[in-house]
Amino acid sequence: MEESCRRAVALGVPGVAFTEHVDLTPWTIPAEGIATMPAEFRAMIGADGRFHAPAFDVAGYAEAIDRCRVRYPQLTIRSGVELGEPHWHRPQVRDLLAGYPFDRIIGSLHSLVDGTAFLVVDRAFDSQDADQVMRGYLEEARRMVESSDVFEVLGHLDYPLRAWPAQAGPVLPERFEEQFRAVLKALADTGRTLEINTRGPAGPMLLTWWRDCGGQSVSFGSDAHDPAQVASDFAAAAEQAETAGFRPTRGAELWTRG
Repeated sequence: MEESCRRAVALGVPGVAFTEHVDLTPWTIPAEGIATMPAEFRAMIGADGRFHAPAFDVAGYAEAIDRCRVRYPQLTIRSGVELGEPHWHRPQVRDLLAGYPFDRIIGSLHSLVDGTAFLVVDRAFDSQDADQVMRGYLEEARRMVESSDVFEVLGHLDYPLRAWPAQAGPVLPERFEEQFRAVLKALADTGRTLEINTRGPAGPMLLTWWRDCGGQSVSFGSDAHDPAQVASDFAAAAEQAETAGFRPTRGAELWTRG
């Protein structure tokens, strides 16, 4: 966290948000996938044969946030979580959010159900038709938006396109425009915010569709799992948002329709 803050200061970024991943879904990993995992990840395979992400150390996280705020008073430092599949884990999510006053809560989808298996979307492409994965993902994202109100921002809606298999042809988000728009319309109807993730390939299209569906606000995320990625491609994202008719508010932390 501190390295990310130093990077933000060096870039002249006014603030950062640390939205810690909270993945509660136990993922089914094929045997060949387990065999190639680093040892520390293999140790997270439970007795049920599924991968269980480590529990979120809320106390340690809160201490790190406080330390960064003291050491970098020139930055606006927001706390936050990215909840994977919050509509599948209501009791755990409720308890987590009751235990700490997070500034930003993102809802995201990393998994799909395949029979009795929970597959990370990347792995779903190994066993399912690529179009089927994409449409299934967007349908589940719509269900998540419609059935869970615990998050204020919908994260990386074009997430599966990062892992789009080469054998399926070029990445063409517009092939799934109808399904994308269904999710965006459901989100706009709740008055929530769409995240434009700069690692995703569909940013400009999503912005246009979001505006058309009545979306009122966007935020930017660089998915910076490494300090070097802090604010990656934000300038391009800001230009795209402005072209789509959004303008910065709250110190550029949120962009709303102009």
